[in-house]
Amino acid sequence: MITVLAIGSNKDDSFRKIEAEYLKRLSAFCRIQVTEVKDEPNPHPGREKEEQIVMEKEGGRALSKISPADFVILLDLHGKQLDSPDFARRLTEWHETKTNLVFVIAGSLGPSAALVRRADFRWKLSDLTFTHLMTRMLVLEQIYRGFMISSGRTYHK
Repeated sequence: MITVLAIGSNKDDSFRKIEAEYLKRLSAFCRIQVTEVKDEPNPHPGREKEEQIVMEKEGGRALSKISPADFVILLDLHGKQLDSPDFARRLTEWHETKTNLVFVIAGSLGPSAALVRRADFRWKLSDLTFTHLMTRMLVLEQIYRGFMISSGRTYHK
């Protein structure tokens, strides 16, 4: 089972359609779901102490959805950047050897220290900055691309 665990909700119809399309495509390769946890309001952006509290609350909610046996891939600006063939190899290995994969997309302030500690792999999607919803779509697309590469299909070219 693969779970994309996202802090925050997808309220945008166009993104929901894209998400549904990738979930449908991925059903040929794996069982997959998107799970959302509530994001925390940040009434005073820029106040470091308050931002830490927001990250800790969001991280706690995400961690409550992760079991000890899950293999956690955290989307992290300080993680390892992979090209598509390398990601495909790793995805195939993880999918074949781990019971559950959980891709965690933290909130807008980033992951809590507890989420970073829990991660089995920290994945930097890009040097570019993306919105939370775009990141969700890109993660789903890259998982699909990884399975297509591993199965020898031509989608990835």
